[in-house]
Amino acid sequence: MTTKTSWDVLVVDDDTSHRTMLKTLLTGWGYRVFEADDGSNAIEWVQGRPFDLILMDIRMVKVSGLEALSVIKGINPSIPVIIITAYSSVESAIQAMKKGAYEYLTKPLDFEELRMKMEKAMDHSRLRKENLLLKEIIGSHFDTRNIIGKSPVMINLLETTSKAASSDATVLVMGESGTGKEIIAGTIHFNSRRKDNPFIKLNCAAISEGLLESELFGHEKGAFTGAIRRREGKFIQAHGGTLFLDEISEMSMAMQAKLLRVIQEKELTRVGGEEVIAIDVRIIAATNKNLLSEVQKGNFREDLYYRLNVITLRVPPLRHRKEDIPLLAEHFLKMFSEKNGKSFKGFTPQAMDRLIKYHWPGNVREMMNTIESAVVLSGSEYLSESDFSLLPDGTHHAAPGDQPVPNLPLEEVEKSTILKTLETSGGNKSEASRRLGITRATLHKKLKKYGM
Repeated sequence: MTTKTSWDVLVVDDDTSHRTMLKTLLTGWGYRVFEADDGSNAIEWVQGRPFDLILMDIRMVKVSGLEALSVIKGINPSIPVIIITAYSSVESAIQAMKKGAYEYLTKPLDFEELRMKMEKAMDHSRLRKENLLLKEIIGSHFDTRNIIGKSPVMINLLETTSKAASSDATVLVMGESGTGKEIIAGTIHFNSRRKDNPFIKLNCAAISEGLLESELFGHEKGAFTGAIRRREGKFIQAHGGTLFLDEISEMSMAMQAKLLRVIQEKELTRVGGEEVIAIDVRIIAATNKNLLSEVQKGNFREDLYYRLNVITLRVPPLRHRKEDIPLLAEHFLKMFSEKNGKSFKGFTPQAMDRLIKYHWPGNVREMMNTIESAVVLSGSEYLSESDFSLLPDGTHHAAPGDQPVPNLPLEEVEKSTILKTLETSGGNKSEASRRLGITRATLHKKLKKYGM
C-alpha cells in the first residue's frame, strides 16, 4: 500500500487577497494548491480532476459555496469540503454540514485550527481510500469492520483470515492475551458459509476439569449428581456452525484425547448416555501459549496439535503495530463517548504521543480499558496527556555520556533521525515535525533533499 507524498487542495474564494494568503500558507505546509474565484469555477475543477480537500468560502457573487457544495457532492461525494464563513453566517455553515460539508471555520481564520482540521480531513480521506484498497486486496465481500488496523502485519493477517473464512478448515489462532483472537475467530465465522448458523464460544480455562466434558459434549439426566435433566453441550449447540475453543492449551491431557476423537470421528456421545450423535462443526481454537513448545514439554498432545493446526493465524501484539494505535484510539474514543453520552473532539498531540510510546503489555484490551477510563473521568474537549498520567511516557532518560556518538557524517545522522521519527510517528508528518522541533515545510525540504 503506497503513501501519498503530496495532497491537492482546491481553494475557492472570490476575495483575491484572502485566496492568495491561503495559497501561500498551504503551499508552505506542503500542499499543492489550486484556485477558483467562484463556486461555478470550483464545479468545473471538480469535473475535470479529483481533489483531496476543498476549502470553500460560503458567500460568493455568482454561485455560492452552498450551491457549489450540492453539485460537488453529486460529482464526487468522497471529497471532504471545509466551509469558510463569517460569524454572521454560521447558520448557513451548519446547513452546509447537513448537506455533506466535512467541517466549517469562521473568519478570521485561526491557522492552527485550520491546519488541525485539514489534517483530520486528510486522515479521514486517506483511511477511506485505504479501506477501499484493503477490500480490493482481501475481497469486496469480506467484512472487516471489527478489525481495526492498516499496518503491514495486520493487512497480512486479514489476507490470511479472508482465505481461512472461505474454507472449512480447522484454524488455530495464536497471540498474546488481549490481542483480539476472539474477534479474528468471529470474523472467520461470519464471513464463512456457516455464518447463518451458530457461533458458540467456550473458554477452556474458565471451566473446571469435572465440568468441561459436560460443557463440550452434554449429559443425560442422572449422569452425575445435580444432572436433573438432559443438557446439550457446545458441540451440539454449534451444529452446522463454528465452535470457538479459547485457551485450548489449558485443557487436560485426558480431555484432549476425548476432543481429538470427536474431531476425527465427527460424532459424540453425551456424558452418561449411549446414543451416538453425528455433528457438523467447524473448530477454531485459540491460545496465548506456543502450542508446539507445549507439545515438546509434554503438556499438549501432538496428534491434537496437528489436527488443530491446519491453518495458523498469529495475531500481533500492539507494540508490533504502533501505526495502528491512533486508529484504535479514535475508535475507542468514539465508542465510549457514545456509551457515556459525552462529546470529545479528539486527543492532544501530547496524549497521542504517550499512547504511541507506551508498551501496552495488555495489548488492545488494555488500551480499550485505558481510554474508557479517560472518557469517563475527563471533562475536557480533548483527552490530554494528564488523562493518561498513569501510563509511562516510554522515553529512556540516559545519563550524560550514556549515548554512543555515531561515527557518521552529520547529514547521515540527520537523515537517520528523520526516518526513525517518521516511523515512530506512524508516517504522520505533522507529528514528526513537532517531535523534531521543525516546521512541516522544513521537513518536506529535508525529505526532498535526501530523496525520501
